[in-house]
Amino acid sequence: MPPSTRTVAIFAANGAQMLDISGPLDVFAEANRQRGSVYYDLKIITENTGSLTTSSGTKILPDLTIADTLCTGIDTLLVAGAPHADQITPSLALKTWLTHMSKTTRRYGSVCSGAFFLAHAGVLNHRRVTTHWAVADTLKLHFPDIILDIDAIHTRDGRLRTAAGVTAGMDLALALVTEDLGPALAQDIAAQLVMFFKRPGGQMQFRRNRTLAPTGRAALQEVQRWVSTRPDKKHTVASLAARSGLSPRHFSRLFHDEVGLTPADWIENVRIEHAKTLFHDGNLAPKQVASLCGFGDIDTFRRAFVRRVGITPADYRKRHGIIHTD
Repeated sequence: MPPSTRTVAIFAANGAQMLDISGPLDVFAEANRQRGSVYYDLKIITENTGSLTTSSGTKILPDLTIADTLCTGIDTLLVAGAPHADQITPSLALKTWLTHMSKTTRRYGSVCSGAFFLAHAGVLNHRRVTTHWAVADTLKLHFPDIILDIDAIHTRDGRLRTAAGVTAGMDLALALVTEDLGPALAQDIAAQLVMFFKRPGGQMQFRRNRTLAPTGRAALQEVQRWVSTRPDKKHTVASLAARSGLSPRHFSRLFHDEVGLTPADWIENVRIEHAKTLFHDGNLAPKQVASLCGFGDIDTFRRAFVRRVGITPADYRKRHGIIHTD
């Protein structure tokens, strides 16, 4: 193998999502094609010998297992996700191997819910990470030392790289190619694969009908339920503190400590989630949605929407096929 060749490996457990594996590999393979030479040597690794059965039922014959000594030559390791990765407890052998690989590879990371495997191995603590929005709360609940960026399409923290749900693995692979071979080649790859070179907005634009689950002590949960059912009302720290029987200062501190957000940020999240639901469920114009979600005017609503979702309400409706004649 030429010295310039780098081995990129995808670890996949049984039940892994096919696109978590094939998506990134196709990006790296296209980099080889664009260059006219093999820069990336691509491998699939499993824990045990024999074929790997993906979530779609497709069978893949892997190149290596975690016991194979050839794994020592890996430059970049990515762990694929699976629909039920949040319910899998990895074996001690796999956790030990992932810990070892996190120390010996130039780069390591995960695609989608593959972050759970790395979290079980203890290599994500105090690191900035993303994962699929649908399992982000579960990841944070079970691994509270992780610094979770729920909106990111992909993240970089030192040698660690993580990608959000499924197709975001291709975005991550393209970012890795950019690091290695420069933006010009990466842009050619994006054009060939008909994908964004840099996807606009974060993954929150794809989250659907999600209710923010109440967290913290009972008094705080009651306040959260109150706000969630009345997003159009005027909610202040003073009014919510009075409802919980706490002083405003004490309420603000407890809320931030136990919920993880300031009351204002949490309320804005609730209102934006409600706005997204209204867009999907009704034939309402943005101005009407803004009012029903407690925003004083359309400009305030638009700024908050961009802040939380990463795109404007108009772009959100276009991308989700929501048509309304304003």
